Amino acid sequence: MSSLGIGFNRLWAASLTGNLADGLLRTAAPLLAVSLTTDPVLISLLGAIVMLPWLFFAIPVGGIVDRVDRRKAIAISNAARFLVAAGVAVIVSLDAMTIELLFLGAFIIGICEVVADTAAQAMVPQILDKSQYESGNSRLQMSETVVSQFVGAPASGFLYAAAIFLPFAATALGFIVAAVLVLLIPRNYQRDLSQVSIKSDEKFLTSLSFGLKYLYQDKKLFRLVLTTTAIGFAYSASSAVVALFMIEDLGVAPMYFGVVLTVQGVGALLGAATTTYWTKRFGRSDVLAITILLTSVNVFVTGLSSNILVFAAITSITGYLISIWNILLMSTYQDLIPNELFGRIHGARRTLVWGMMPLGSILGGFIARIDLAAPFLVGGIAATVVALLNYRFITTLVKKP
Repeated sequence: MSSLGIGFNRLWAASLTGNLADGLLRTAAPLLAVSLTTDPVLISLLGAIVMLPWLFFAIPVGGIVDRVDRRKAIAISNAARFLVAAGVAVIVSLDAMTIELLFLGAFIIGICEVVADTAAQAMVPQILDKSQYESGNSRLQMSETVVSQFVGAPASGFLYAAAIFLPFAATALGFIVAAVLVLLIPRNYQRDLSQVSIKSDEKFLTSLSFGLKYLYQDKKLFRLVLTTTAIGFAYSASSAVVALFMIEDLGVAPMYFGVVLTVQGVGALLGAATTTYWTKRFGRSDVLAITILLTSVNVFVTGLSSNILVFAAITSITGYLISIWNILLMSTYQDLIPNELFGRIHGARRTLVWGMMPLGSILGGFIARIDLAAPFLVGGIAATVVALLNYRFITTLVKKP
């Protein structure tokens, strides 16, 4: 595996630590929610609240990211996540946690995630050449899968079983370490910021509206965003109560919830490792089209799982496919969006794509009141229809050599 330079390697190290904290939190938070309520709608609200900041803050954050040192933006957001996770750990240890307090913590964590993710993804084109995008994104995806699902998820389940506050305390530690690591990226990585096309006298609100206008005027980019928005809405609905489905319908003990996520991560890791192979053989656009179609079909099949072994096998395949899709989709965006405009346009894109996910999650919660498997069936059908309708368009995203 060839080196991509000191700037990327340090970003990667910070990503590893932050992803470990994410893995701990994403396993422990749903378990804590299920211990506080078994109402599918309330459970779905947890996921919705985490995503809601993308609807409210993605565009202004994108404008900020194009104006500030992106290292500091990531560091500050991780430091804030440290404070929230530490606060949750203390409240849980005092046996004073309520579902409302958990929602509040999730919302603040979500705001910080908007900042950290937008800044980190905007940094990749600053650090790497275009020819390195897929390799860099693959490594970031692999690191996310390895430490989040292979280390963070199972560790969180066992820590939760030992003492409920422990995974939240460990999460806090991970975020503060990530904040320090990202500041070690050399400042001279910012070779493109001198070319940022924001006039010094340009009003901030004007720069924000620019992202939406640019997105709308670029018809290829706009259609891609609308397609991923619809599919993301369906996926969010399908996974709204996955923790409750696994515990109530499939009989998974909370201690082993993270272990199941680890099994799913095997597929995601293999997907990240083989992405470059598939694109070299078939081309990025064709691989994008087939992976999102197969993923959507697989979401529907997940709802037919008769036991946890079948569920784990199906979701591992889903993990493999969606990992490839995510890597290639981000590489495509980094190709289509000029780096000096990336923060604002990426923020506008995320507002649409991720801003609709909370609504999908809430819808999934209401569907789950009928049956806990129903969100997978309904969401899978909806996503498959969207993928089929846009299949030919996706195959034309990148010109074949």
